[in-house]
Amino acid sequence: MEIRAATAGDFDAMWAIFKAAIAMEDSFPFAGTFEAGTFRSHWFGVQAAFVAVLEGRVVGMYKMGANYPDLGAHVASATYVVDPLAQGRGIGRALVEDSLIRSRSEGFLAMQFNYVVSTNAPAVELYRKLGFAVVGTLPAAFRHRALGLVDVYVMHRFL
Repeated sequence: MEIRAATAGDFDAMWAIFKAAIAMEDSFPFAGTFEAGTFRSHWFGVQAAFVAVLEGRVVGMYKMGANYPDLGAHVASATYVVDPLAQGRGIGRALVEDSLIRSRSEGFLAMQFNYVVSTNAPAVELYRKLGFAVVGTLPAAFRHRALGLVDVYVMHRFL
């Protein structure tokens, strides 16, 4: 698997993966009405975007950059999405590890995830294995398709 910077040519594959992931309504705070133009501005805007390519096909992606500007710019944040059809193959772990290496090399001192749905067990477990801790809980902050209102975690680790 190769992880590389996303290009405009990756847009269609990335948009398809994102739509499939948000359609599940179990881990991302975006509804099915989320538009392609909004996706483009978020994923090809200020933060750098990267894709995981396996056997010539985009199977995952992440974007990474400063969590906040100015006085909070030393803390990175990232968003990861793996093609639901490719999950369970180590792609998510590879994306997170790549982002940690890039964050460190870009001079960030820590990484923080602002919105990790507590019932997204694979993500929570992976982040914990990679040294993240839950540093805050947002009660009933996510409307899960099957479970109703569930908590959201803020997770953090120093680099």
